[in-house]
Amino acid sequence: MEQHIAIIIALALVLGMLIGYFIKQLVANREIQRTRNEAQKLLDEAQNKHNDLLQAAREEAVKLSNAAEAESKERRLEIQRIEKRVNQKEEALERKVDAVERRERDLENQKKEVEKAGAELETIRQKQLAKLESISGTSSQEARELLLHELKQEVEEEAAQQVRVWEARVREEAGDRVQNILASTIQRCATDVVSETTISAVPLPSDEMKGRLIGREGRNIRALEQATGVDLIIDDTPETVTISSFDPIRREVARLALSKLILDGRIHPARIKEIVDKTATEVEATVRSEGERAAYEAGVAGLHPELLKLLGQLKFRSSYGQNVLIHSLEVSHLAGMLASEIGVNAGAARKAGLLHDIGKAVDHQTEGPHALIGADLVKQWDKNQEVVQAVAEHHGEDTTGSVMGFVVGAADAISGSRPGARRESLEQYLKRVRDLEDIATGFPGVDKSFAIQAGREVRVMVKPEKVDDLTAMRLARDISRKIEESLTYPGQIKVVVIRETTAVEYAK
Repeated sequence: MEQHIAIIIALALVLGMLIGYFIKQLVANREIQRTRNEAQKLLDEAQNKHNDLLQAAREEAVKLSNAAEAESKERRLEIQRIEKRVNQKEEALERKVDAVERRERDLENQKKEVEKAGAELETIRQKQLAKLESISGTSSQEARELLLHELKQEVEEEAAQQVRVWEARVREEAGDRVQNILASTIQRCATDVVSETTISAVPLPSDEMKGRLIGREGRNIRALEQATGVDLIIDDTPETVTISSFDPIRREVARLALSKLILDGRIHPARIKEIVDKTATEVEATVRSEGERAAYEAGVAGLHPELLKLLGQLKFRSSYGQNVLIHSLEVSHLAGMLASEIGVNAGAARKAGLLHDIGKAVDHQTEGPHALIGADLVKQWDKNQEVVQAVAEHHGEDTTGSVMGFVVGAADAISGSRPGARRESLEQYLKRVRDLEDIATGFPGVDKSFAIQAGREVRVMVKPEKVDDLTAMRLARDISRKIEESLTYPGQIKVVVIRETTAVEYAK
């Protein structure tokens, strides 16, 4: 029984395998047939597309051929039209050339006739001229010169009359215009009345501090003087030490260092050196910041760092009690307003006004007027020739006479002459001017002397019969030396000796 079952199972398995094989074979045949059908379909589609593309290409080729033929035909027609126009133009040019040649021949004939007529007229003119010369007794050249001379005199007289009229009109209009400009500028510059001076005295808490400042055998005061480069004057003045130096920066460093030492109380050479070095660094930073602040307030950008440093040093410089840095700012604003009123470069005017007194920062180290010193300094670090020239001209040392120099000079005069700007009293000013004139008048051969430009220049009028040219030069040198020995004054004083000889005769 079990054997029969196993046989049946084996037969069933074999039968199942045969059925599966046949089914698989049937499926495979169907798949092959479907693939063949799809391939045939794709081939048919490709054939159809190939035929369509071939037909489209043929049609496109026909279109291109037709278009090319039409274009070629159009070009042939255009070439024919151009050739026709060229032929027409050539014919027209030939006609014009023929006409021009005929006209040239006519002109040549007319020219010969004109030349012949001109020669005849010249012959007639020469005969008439000779007849006129024989009648008048004057040659043609002399008559021409006489006529030109009379005409020149008439023109010169009329021109002189017209110039006088114009001068009177310009002088009248310019006077009103200048007054309005100056009044407007001064009103717009509403600065405070300030009178400053450089502090050169340091107060002490007691006279005992003087001994501590001097130190044993004077070592402290020597160390302070050596470190700062100033002279300390400790005299009988109660509770005061005087600092003396031509350099305002050194004087300021010494003043601040001395004040710190007095507050600190530790006064010995090592401490003095430490405090002075620290104070010098602080003052240098202050100088830089003050220069940058002044340039910013004046609206002047792009200044060289060296110019800013020199500008900041003017904070510690005063002229007749007027702080030079504040004065420079005022001049910068005034010059800018004046320049805008008369139509010149306001930016350059502000820069020139700000830098016009920069020579005063180093005039204790360099000989010469501060205007020319300042011009040399500005020229090193600023290539604006207009600004350099204005700085040199603002006190009249350079007489080029530019408009910018006049503007800066006027602004400088306005800032320095307003009430309260400078501390010098009227009596001191008059005394200084009178002393200058007296010194010049005291020399033999001097007729008159005049101090001008606020005492910056002395003009000496000499008697020409007593002073010759060589003596005049020697006299100018002697007067300048006498002024140097007798007076104390800021800057320099120009001495001008004028010798004039006038010859007068009367026709009777």
